Amino acid sequence: MAQDGLEHTQTTLEELGSAPLPPVAELGSQFVVQPHPNPTSDADWQTAMNELKFGTRFSDHMAVATWTEGAGWHDHEIRPYGPIELSPAAAVLHYGQEIFEGLKAYRHEDGSIWTFRPGFNAARFNASARRMGLPEMTVEDFVGSIVAVVRKDERFVPREPGTSLYLRPFMFASEPFLGVRPAREVTYMMIASPVGPYFANGFAPVSIWVTRNYHRAGPGGTGAAKTGGNYASSLLPQEVAAERGFDQVCFLDAATNSNLEELGGMNVFVVRADGSVQTPRLTGTILEGGTRSAIIRMLRDNGTPVSEETIAIDALISDISSGEVVEMFACGTAAVVTPIGHLASDDFDVKLPQTNFSESVYNQLVSIQNGLAPDPYGWTYRIH
Repeated sequence: MAQDGLEHTQTTLEELGSAPLPPVAELGSQFVVQPHPNPTSDADWQTAMNELKFGTRFSDHMAVATWTEGAGWHDHEIRPYGPIELSPAAAVLHYGQEIFEGLKAYRHEDGSIWTFRPGFNAARFNASARRMGLPEMTVEDFVGSIVAVVRKDERFVPREPGTSLYLRPFMFASEPFLGVRPAREVTYMMIASPVGPYFANGFAPVSIWVTRNYHRAGPGGTGAAKTGGNYASSLLPQEVAAERGFDQVCFLDAATNSNLEELGGMNVFVVRADGSVQTPRLTGTILEGGTRSAIIRMLRDNGTPVSEETIAIDALISDISSGEVVEMFACGTAAVVTPIGHLASDDFDVKLPQTNFSESVYNQLVSIQNGLAPDPYGWTYRIH
């Protein structure tokens, strides 16, 4: 875990995520492809590629695997995308034993298809699984499911700038039983959705409501796991923020209700007038984002001081008002980087000037993801 200050000790996820991945030719073969009786027509495909709304249309295939106690993972398949049969007694419906990940496949200018830091996602998927009492999955199976689906649905990877194929691996307790214990049958799936920008207005500042009445996670809870319950708990405060005219909600820590943590699905950065950057330190209640990790690494290599520390909301508001803080931005896989232009709560309301710092971060990261700039970190992984 990173400590306060400028020294950055590589986290467990960063260390695991940087391990070399198997050659792509060795992956995906464990998934047996089932025939598709009714693939998307050219007309419907064209409509989907023209609209590219986030997470509303899906590619033709999905990866599926089953885990059972004593047998481990088995029945790896690539099936036609479609409804799944699930018992009304499936444990996930009653006890919420579920995790997921999010990453993207990018079409480079030469037509090749790449993804970004899939090893990090695999490591975080397994960390989430451990916290939620679910079985871990090998990196070969995790990345192999992505390779198999993307190669099968290559035509769904869009070509326009700012677009991608969003990839959603997830795992849930599928055993039919009513009782509070870890499930003995678990289903893994991986689906894909061709997407454009996450926010309809593109790269434009968003307004943030800081809630003092709700918390995303508490010490010892599931805040560091990518599990659906953390997002479900953010929906009501998000509605409250929307009713007040704000785009997103930001949470404070549950222990003191005074320190900045994260948005419902994004990490936060603070840019100071002296050129340094701050981000809340990982305390176990914040999701360790792959985009957050990449940005910290890039900024430090660019010579920008970055500190991971406790950021008190009162001090932050005072520093924004005095000009000590000149910009804030949020980051995550879906939106990449989003500038914050307005921060408010019941007891404050401040506007943030835009210095184009977040835009430069966005451009550098997206250029690496899309193959428009060198990748000195080995983050990109060719799929096809």
